Amino acid sequence: MDIGFLSTDIFAFVVIPLLIFFARIVDVSIGTIRYIMISRGFKYIAPIFGFFEVTIWLLAIGQVMANITNPICYIAYGAGFASGTYIGMVIEERMKLGMAIIRLITPLPATDFVARLRQYGYGVTNISAEGANGQVTIIFMVVKRSKIPHLIPLIRDYNPHAFYTIEDVRSACEGIFPIEMNNDPFSVFKRPFYFIGKRK
Repeated sequence: MDIGFLSTDIFAFVVIPLLIFFARIVDVSIGTIRYIMISRGFKYIAPIFGFFEVTIWLLAIGQVMANITNPICYIAYGAGFASGTYIGMVIEERMKLGMAIIRLITPLPATDFVARLRQYGYGVTNISAEGANGQVTIIFMVVKRSKIPHLIPLIRDYNPHAFYTIEDVRSACEGIFPIEMNNDPFSVFKRPFYFIGKRK
């Protein structure tokens, strides 16, 4: 028997598994982004992603149950889950959602470097501390994750062997953040303006 131009076997062993595979990629990618949004405090957007995630999942699992004797559907289901997890992480990384704290520990004099960061509009806190090899300066900054690609070269220019860590921040308020002008995420670095107020 033919289904249009596709035979029954082709439809059952190729088309259906491919549909399941791509549906799982989409729903798991959405789910991965949703989990990350929850962890970063996007409580109003995450439920919207959850709606689309579970709707697409129902479509995928429905096809698996309708073709329960087809082992290729199981393989497609699992492969779609694995691929969706990876793709979701890649998408979220490119979206650069939320904020992060950068912690820099350096034995070098940091006065000029801190002044440079503040000129760019960053809220910087620095304290003196004792490290394994003597006196060090610890520098803290809470920044939008979209600013990290610009900050890392600044840190490397200051100290190519700098030790620093980057951690996610669920929320932040009453801080000092660079102003973004003309929809250019790096336009702030062209002028030394900054903003003091609430940001999340």
